[in-house]
Amino acid sequence: MANSGIHWIDWTFNAAVRWLYASADLFGISYEEINVWLFVIIGPALLVASLLVNLALYRKIRRVRLGPL
Repeated sequence: MANSGIHWIDWTFNAAVRWLYASADLFGISYEEINVWLFVIIGPALLVASLLVNLALYRKIRRVRLGPL
């Protein structure tokens, strides 16, 4: 698997790959499919959701600081 020469990076990468293979086996899908689900669909969706929540909270804080108009 990993062969960067830096032990902790290789260990982390190998552990993540093993986890992905185990998860793919658990769900009955391939390693490539679970990668697509995690890094193309779920990851970006969570990022967009987080940005929307942050924007809503920013607006709420701004409204509280300015007071009623």
